[in-house]
Amino acid sequence: MNRRSFLYLGTAGAAATLAPRWIFAQAAPPAPPADRLAQMRATGASTPIKTTKLYDNLWLLQGAGGNMAIQSGKDGNILIDSSFATAVPHIREAIAAISTDAPHALVNTHWHVDHVDGNEGMHAAGFHVIAHEKTKVRMAQPAEMKLFHMSLPAYPESALPATTFATSMHNNHNGDSIDLVHYDPAHTDTDIYIHFHNADVLHCGDIFFNKSYPFIDEGSGGSIGGTIDAAQKSLTLAGDSTKIIPGHGPLGNKADLKKYVDMLSAVRDNIAALKKAGASEQEVVAKKPTASFDSDWLRGGSPDMFVGIVYRTV
Repeated sequence: MNRRSFLYLGTAGAAATLAPRWIFAQAAPPAPPADRLAQMRATGASTPIKTTKLYDNLWLLQGAGGNMAIQSGKDGNILIDSSFATAVPHIREAIAAISTDAPHALVNTHWHVDHVDGNEGMHAAGFHVIAHEKTKVRMAQPAEMKLFHMSLPAYPESALPATTFATSMHNNHNGDSIDLVHYDPAHTDTDIYIHFHNADVLHCGDIFFNKSYPFIDEGSGGSIGGTIDAAQKSLTLAGDSTKIIPGHGPLGNKADLKKYVDMLSAVRDNIAALKKAGASEQEVVAKKPTASFDSDWLRGGSPDMFVGIVYRTV
């Protein structure tokens, strides 16, 4: 299918229309709120993009923000996520080293700054932005991330998704069958997965943090239960050879995702029992309910922050 048909399907399907290390570094000790976005963008400017080939025409791109991917081919390149605005030159350089094909679509996995901040620059480079309808809504208005004492301005029109969908989108592009599907509220209420069937690659966005405790954005509809449900849904899509791209962390597989689901479920159950017994959030944090998992998951994530999120959303 060509560019016109891909975007037509996206329009027809419309509803009537962060790496863990830097994320958790924002919480303790807190930096002045006005400096947070500048700090993140400075990291984007200074971090090169690492490229890993996953299939004949599909690559994983890893830099300062969330994990990205690029599919190349004569139908035009499809990019997943755009990191920070300051990373755009690095992203364009990485793409140029992979492909001479024309820009086509940029798909956002969700609305968070480390996944969409480069939208404006990549749109200027010729990419048409596609996302879930709630991603556009959240990007179009100022936002507060209270956990990080952080305020984000609304994005300009040129950074917003031009094509949105409510439930799913499907297309055949560059020799592959591609699904874009919205999870129920999970890490946020905007999360989607992208499944490349022929390549056997699944990009889960931030419903999967590989090797690290996750950040779940309760301020935009996220919860521990929703995150577990989304991760379990992803497990049903994956085979033993499926390459699974997490929002943050190293490339994973079905066994990695299963281990993540098991960890989330056990921590959720531990904290739910303590909360039901009357323990306060502070008391639960002090009991270190993640202690038995820290050796495997304490790689940039804050267990105390994670415990607090689980307590409040269980």
